[in-house]
Amino acid sequence: MSEPSRRLFLQALGAAGIVSPMTAGCATAQEGPFFARQSLPVGIQLYTLGDLTVKDLDGTLKEVSRIGYKSVELAGYIGKTPAQLRTAFDAAGVKCTSAHVGMAKGTATEPKLLDDLGRVAADMHVIGATHVICPAMAQPDDVTITPNPAEGFRAITRVAQAMTADHWKRMAGQFNEIGRKLKAEGLTYGYHNHNFEFVKVGATTGLDILIKETDPSLVTFELDVGWVAAAGVDPVEQFARHPGRYGLMHVKDIKASTTPNLDVRMDPTEVGSGRLDWAKILPAAYKAGVRKYFVEQEAPFERTRLEAAAVCYNFLSTLKA
Repeated sequence: MSEPSRRLFLQALGAAGIVSPMTAGCATAQEGPFFARQSLPVGIQLYTLGDLTVKDLDGTLKEVSRIGYKSVELAGYIGKTPAQLRTAFDAAGVKCTSAHVGMAKGTATEPKLLDDLGRVAADMHVIGATHVICPAMAQPDDVTITPNPAEGFRAITRVAQAMTADHWKRMAGQFNEIGRKLKAEGLTYGYHNHNFEFVKVGATTGLDILIKETDPSLVTFELDVGWVAAAGVDPVEQFARHPGRYGLMHVKDIKASTTPNLDVRMDPTEVGSGRLDWAKILPAAYKAGVRKYFVEQEAPFERTRLEAAAVCYNFLSTLKA
């Protein structure tokens, strides 16, 4: 049935009292693409673009905007001041609504979460961000793990495995305090997961402890569904288990060749090209409370980063879910 015929058919049913005009309208709306139907932008985490933003921030942002992205998430200041970043975002016609800020001491020009949070908040207000997201946990002072040669960041898995429930609870307490201070500045604080937070701690996991022990009014979570799936966990089930705790999401896909692990490993691919069922994941995320969605893709890439970003956007912007 053609769309005009379908519309007339539904109107006729409404006139006959079989369905109400409101019901008919809803039936038609549900057939539209997910993001358009929810009036939400498809965002992108700038980490996806690697050093392109360092080499040519203005040109890269304009290309991102041309693809269709109107919302971005920052991963560091890219060697710019907050005012320079805001100018670049405005010129490209994009909004930076969220920023990853590390759980570390920063510098005079780029404060982080273990610095004066008033400085962090002031910078976010200039940039335009409403959310401050911790991209990964810090190693507790009393957990002595040294990276092996070539292990790098993956040593964090051994750190997580060495942590007790008390370590995770203390971290949650730290998150609550940061969240309280940033809330007073008009900002929302959150935590972004990888797969190592799914390490078993007795009958639960590190991530579950963080969610249970943090105050929902002070701390939200940005669920990275690619890392969730890489851990062997179903993202739909994860959203359902913790309704109201996820305000943001990293839209990330993985190949079927990815084997379940907690070692920060995955076989990445463009969104829609992997094994994740986005027609189920996106509605589950929305139902759980997610309102900010950022595409993020890990290396290695099989095409240029901008080409990959375009593939992801084109899939998501037309997906009916």
